[in-house]
Amino acid sequence: MSTERTRTYTWEDPLALHGKMAGRPGLEVMQMMVSGELPPPPIAETLGFHLVEVAPGRAVFDCEPAEFHYNPIGIVHAGLAMTLMDSAMGLAFVTTIEAGVGWTTLELKANFTRALTVATGVVRCVGTVVHPGR
Repeated sequence: MSTERTRTYTWEDPLALHGKMAGRPGLEVMQMMVSGELPPPPIAETLGFHLVEVAPGRAVFDCEPAEFHYNPIGIVHAGLAMTLMDSAMGLAFVTTIEAGVGWTTLELKANFTRALTVATGVVRCVGTVVHPGR
């Protein structure tokens, strides 16, 4: 009996997605992703998380931990949680910017208090802008 598992997924061309975002304010782009008018970025498809809500200064992602998220010690790899946090934080900021403004994460830190597993169920990550900078 084999214990091997497989997973197949698809994603849209990230450069085409970037082109569709050009000339639009961040909030409009994020609303288009939530509505399905724009596809999610490849990282969301790869890790299986979903942008479910946006508002000015706010972005919300859901993700259901799965076996393919596991590390060798039998829990979800912390990189999944960090990627969710980075995405929520970054896209919350994006909802505050005008067309043509760039962004990147400069620093991200977290302290974990418990492990995620498949038994955890859906995890929700909410990014909220406290101060957009400058």
